[in-house]
Amino acid sequence: MFLKKLALLNYKNFDSSDFEFDGKINCFVGHNGVGKTNILDAIYHLSFGKSYFNPVSSQNIKHGEDFFVIDGTFEKEEREERILCSLKKGAKKIIKRNNKAYDRFSDHIGLLPLVIISPYDRDLISEGSDTRRKFIDGVISQSDKEYLSTLLKYNKVLAQRNALLKYFAANHTFDQNTLGIYNEQLHGYGMEIFEKRQQFVETFIPIFKEQYTAITGGNEQVSLSYDSKLLHNNLKTLLEQSLDKDKALQYTSVGIHKDDLSFKITNYPIKKFGSQGQQKSFLIALKFAQFYFIKKQSKTTPILLLDDIFDKLDEQRVSHIITLVDNESFGQIFVSDTHAERTENVVKNIHQSYKIFKL
Repeated sequence: MFLKKLALLNYKNFDSSDFEFDGKINCFVGHNGVGKTNILDAIYHLSFGKSYFNPVSSQNIKHGEDFFVIDGTFEKEEREERILCSLKKGAKKIIKRNNKAYDRFSDHIGLLPLVIISPYDRDLISEGSDTRRKFIDGVISQSDKEYLSTLLKYNKVLAQRNALLKYFAANHTFDQNTLGIYNEQLHGYGMEIFEKRQQFVETFIPIFKEQYTAITGGNEQVSLSYDSKLLHNNLKTLLEQSLDKDKALQYTSVGIHKDDLSFKITNYPIKKFGSQGQQKSFLIALKFAQFYFIKKQSKTTPILLLDDIFDKLDEQRVSHIITLVDNESFGQIFVSDTHAERTENVVKNIHQSYKIFKL
């Protein structure tokens, strides 16, 4: 699978721009602020139906304009797939596949598997559990439509249960039967999600460790584990045990929406005890593991976006990345960098065709 053509209209800093891409490596070079990352984000947008860097869709419209359009032509399994994503101020975003609009955006997820490596990935280590849950959910959803559907249902019931708890508090009332219905639904959806997350982590850990060893030479012990209260009890029991607490807090304090991933180096949290270099290696290993996991599960080679990594990584890590991508297991790669000469020197060492776009 690869992206053949991209057209942007009023997207971020672009008025109207068209690109035709190489099937292997494409590099965007230029000074900061010229829009290199915005092109990568537009490609991400076509895959996920949203921006990676700014999820508030209306803020991706060019200043002074009323709408944006991203138009991409892909080749997948010897078929052309034209994906068009557009938004007009005050209206709903539209995603079309071969001129037919999706009824639900979630139906599009997984059609065009993609992995991005970006300086923003540090949030996976530095931010709260919500960021790491989104990572797990994003990886699984690209190859399992049923998972995403179940997750959306769980979140809908969770919002209803939370609204009911607020209603109880505001009206000094309580209805066990209605709450019991929500508990049953949360239990059903939650246990299904929990089991799939467990299966994912079991498959993902060996791939991750293999990638970390490839990047660092294997001098350090790293670990990744799944933290969930459902490891010790089913969700229905947990909800019943936390009833008094939930009534006081007026929201649901237990469930798969509280799960987390634990990142460690030599048995200590990498957030506190990992050096900057170790954290960067950990994140790159995580993203390459994501790439290989999705490739295996979806039987499609994901597109790989490398945003500004030459500026943020030392030469040793860059050379490791180049070694990793210089084989046939990778498909199409997009790179952004501030130094044209550096980029060209790097891609010349990869035995693949390439195209450089100077912005």
